[in-house]
Amino acid sequence: MTEESIDTLRAERDRLVCALTDRSARLEAIAKEFEQFTQILSHDLRAPLRALEGFAQILVEDYGDKFDAAGKRCVETMASSARKASALIEDLHGFSRWCQRPFHPSVIDLQQLAEQKAGELKAEGTAVQFHVDALPEAWGDPDLLEAILGELLRNAVKFTRRQAHPTIAISGQSGNGRTVYSVRDNGIGFNSKYAGRLFGVFQRLHEEKDIEGRGIGLATVQRLVHRHGGSVWAEGKVNAGATFFFSLPVRPL
Repeated sequence: MTEESIDTLRAERDRLVCALTDRSARLEAIAKEFEQFTQILSHDLRAPLRALEGFAQILVEDYGDKFDAAGKRCVETMASSARKASALIEDLHGFSRWCQRPFHPSVIDLQQLAEQKAGELKAEGTAVQFHVDALPEAWGDPDLLEAILGELLRNAVKFTRRQAHPTIAISGQSGNGRTVYSVRDNGIGFNSKYAGRLFGVFQRLHEEKDIEGRGIGLATVQRLVHRHGGSVWAEGKVNAGATFFFSLPVRPL
């Protein structure tokens, strides 16, 4: 290799390092701005929403006899909408907090963690039958991985409630420098055409009257998986169940 070629490679390396440094700085700035935005949103809107809900409740309790049925429904809808808006703000604030948590990776026994989370859900009264395969160890932050797995399992439980025999299976395998884990259920599934929308903030594929939720859980899963340098995706069919996958890089040597 000539001296000129070496100089060219060094120049390209320096350019890439500068570009990466600049990109990291911009991403950090965006993250801080988002955190500030959610804090302001949470602080400034909570009080008026609580006031709106409170006054609506006063109207129902103290002046309810002066309203006809339509009037009562309007006031109750006003109070319900205020509660929902408060919950959405709290979800957004929680999403921001998770994304800002420190990242401390270590070797995690994901099979033990999966069995623990399944046991917690069984203790809460779910009728789901869990099947946990022998899972490869994971390399990641313990708290974030617990949040990822917990959210995916709760999501699967939610979508299998109408099944006579709800089942959820957790499996995983390693290869090509990464480990892929999956959570499969036999629930109501979804139209695969819209799979990409599942992980968007406040994105929902089902009506809230049919399936509770506000569209923040899977967005949190995606963000936390990305923090590990992994990826997340889903496959499903309407009325034929769904499988959620997430990949993690293997432990660095």
